[in-house]
Amino acid sequence: MNVILIAVIVLGAIGLVSALILFLAAKKFAVHEDERIGKVAEVLPQANCGGCGFPGCSGFAGACVKAADKGSLEGLLCPVGGQPVMEKVADILGMKAEASAPKVAVVRCNGTCESRPRIAEFDGAQSCRVQQMLGSGETACAYGCLGCGDCVAACQFDAIHMNPETGLPEVDEEKCTACGACSKACPRGVIEIRLKGLKNRRVVVLCNNKDKGAVTRKACSVGCIACQKCVKVCKFEAITVDANLAHIDAEKCKLCRKCEDECPQNAIHAFNFPPRKPKAEASAAEKPAAAAKPAVPAAEKPAVNEATVPAGSPTANVEPAKEQ
Repeated sequence: MNVILIAVIVLGAIGLVSALILFLAAKKFAVHEDERIGKVAEVLPQANCGGCGFPGCSGFAGACVKAADKGSLEGLLCPVGGQPVMEKVADILGMKAEASAPKVAVVRCNGTCESRPRIAEFDGAQSCRVQQMLGSGETACAYGCLGCGDCVAACQFDAIHMNPETGLPEVDEEKCTACGACSKACPRGVIEIRLKGLKNRRVVVLCNNKDKGAVTRKACSVGCIACQKCVKVCKFEAITVDANLAHIDAEKCKLCRKCEDECPQNAIHAFNFPPRKPKAEASAAEKPAAAAKPAVPAAEKPAVNEATVPAGSPTANVEPAKEQ
């Protein structure tokens, strides 16, 4: 009995000492979290998509508090909540939210099944990342969409789906939050987060191929061949060609669409523009008739002097004008 009692006393003493040590350690190494972080986190959508560039919404909330202590929230944006959420965050931190232009994901590949024929068949895991690691995919283009749908699986907002006819992903702009998850999931960087543009209109080069023009044309009939015709026709210096690929600066582009008309490969596309009116072909009845020269009456034709006309001349057989 004494042995059991002694054991209980010893264990109790050890427990008390351990609890005291843990208490002192907690006081010594306690991390005090700013209460504003919790308040900011409450207004965030808690999507934890990472589109803001921080590890989840809690990381973004901490970054907002640190930025507020420095006096500005510039460069911070929750792509899911957008401007309304940033205004709430700014109110909590006593700051002013700076307006930010909305963005959307754009698939920079127009190589459909017809324009980019298959040269091989991949019989393995249906994953873009797996195909990229094992080779160049099923087509000759080593830069285009692989078509396995890794971007679809990465999207938490059901904003991107594969088109079975074209074999390419399509973005639902109404659902897209520009979180960037699909862009990070694409092993070839085909998906780009771009400005939505005025009235959601934008002009984009739908190609990611950086090969030389001749190689690109063999791989895809609608790939950019870096001919620079779009660069020459743009009056706003919004288009540049780098690494055999044209790119349009959304901030400089004035949406004139001249580059779209000039591109011989149909690699430049305009989004959300009203349909163009077909050019009216002037019919034969509408075309102004050419002014016909009035026929000169025979009586008014000048008389030809046979004496001055050499033999064999076209006018040698013309009868002299009769005297009235």
